[in-house]
Amino acid sequence: MELPLSHHRRMSVDEFDTRIVLAHAAKQARERGYQNFPIIDVDSHHFETEHFSEIVKYIDDPVIRQLLEASSIAGYRGVGALPAGLGYQDYGGRIMREPLRKLERTEPQPHRDVTLTRRWMDSMGVDIAILFPTPMLHLGLHPQVEIEVALSNAYNRWLVEHVLADEPRIRSMLYLPFNDPAATYRVVKEFTGKPGVVGFMVTSNRYRPVHHNDYMKTYALLEEANLPLAFHGAYNWNDQSLLMVNRFISAHALGFVWHNLVHLTNWVINGIPERFPKLKVLWIESGLAWLPFIMQRLDNEYMMRTADAPELKRLPSEYIRDMYYTNQPMEKTGDMALLETTFRVIKAETQLLYSSDYPHWDFDLPSVIYDLPFLNEAQKRQILGGNALRIFGMEAPKTKLAVMD
Repeated sequence: MELPLSHHRRMSVDEFDTRIVLAHAAKQARERGYQNFPIIDVDSHHFETEHFSEIVKYIDDPVIRQLLEASSIAGYRGVGALPAGLGYQDYGGRIMREPLRKLERTEPQPHRDVTLTRRWMDSMGVDIAILFPTPMLHLGLHPQVEIEVALSNAYNRWLVEHVLADEPRIRSMLYLPFNDPAATYRVVKEFTGKPGVVGFMVTSNRYRPVHHNDYMKTYALLEEANLPLAFHGAYNWNDQSLLMVNRFISAHALGFVWHNLVHLTNWVINGIPERFPKLKVLWIESGLAWLPFIMQRLDNEYMMRTADAPELKRLPSEYIRDMYYTNQPMEKTGDMALLETTFRVIKAETQLLYSSDYPHWDFDLPSVIYDLPFLNEAQKRQILGGNALRIFGMEAPKTKLAVMD
């Protein structure tokens, strides 16, 4: 529900505006009555590299800070610090958002990211957005662990001070430098209770096993604080298994599922839900079609070899049903009955959370949930906002509370 790329090519610098791009989305929001109930977007993004020169100032290590400041001054905006993501994420969709977004004008205050985020939220009818970085999603692939730690800590501090503190409608699950378990624990300790921090996030395209004992005290800390832990999918076309595919569509279809599929399997089979039964775990941006597959597959394997998973007291699928998922990119074409079955299998009315993935090329408006014919009105409202309010312990905006009452 956005204007076609040909329209944007005719825009002048003065004309380009997120609200123009999302004019159809705003019309859709009014027609469907989103003003009558809360909509919480659990996965949205910004291009943090636009403010790389601001972020690097928060790096503690003077050597790393100098190297990345030099990169920023030279105009590279993180090149050398952020592993390149092979593919065509910004060029294969209808709008090249990152290049065109630079044309959009904002006032000096509040921070530019606050203004741009407000614009797309208001257009789409979103009340609260949980914001994630974009190029930094590949940071876990950096060969130098100390770079991931230094840059992610700097980003977290910058985000809290310059974006989250200025706009209560914008929240975040902060980046965890998962390649360093001790640093991961310190991040949770430092940022728990900071403005706008509603949980913590691991970018999934990395090669550290989630069941390693070094992470257990972090999981215990999160459980004690009642803060969710999310695993955000991303692709790595350089992964040895994905090097066999020759098209971006193939790397995208498999890559965004692959790492979360492995991490979820390790999470369940190694009995982490039994060790931390109150820890709320989310799996983000892997779609939904993989879930019935892994439920059936693991149940079948477990019944043949229960000795391989001695910590489990239930079937693997029962633990998987107790975790949480975001819809995007929901496999909404083809067999609607198959999608309905997927919703039933994962208990979507209580376990599924809406996410747009805006402004990425494959983003989904709230209508992908609201227009599903097999959901009733109460189920739609739970998935679009109610479940997130409950899981993150957030209150609905006062304007929505008045309408709901």
